[in-house]
Amino acid sequence: MNDNQTPKWRKQSRIAGALAIVLATFAMTGCGVVAAPCRITSAAIKMVPVVGHVAALPTDACAAIIDP
Repeated sequence: MNDNQTPKWRKQSRIAGALAIVLATFAMTGCGVVAAPCRITSAAIKMVPVVGHVAALPTDACAAIIDP
């Protein structure tokens, strides 16, 4: 059976299953995964001489709120 002949309900159940797996993964791994972009951006900004640490405060706050 090719993709054109697959029943609509089966496609929807595959999508729902994949979404459930992704959501469960996020729930099990904690908020560290979600806060990673904030932390990586903050580290990159902190490399800027003189103003880096001050400019990184908002991204540090973002990460602190997501993953205390």
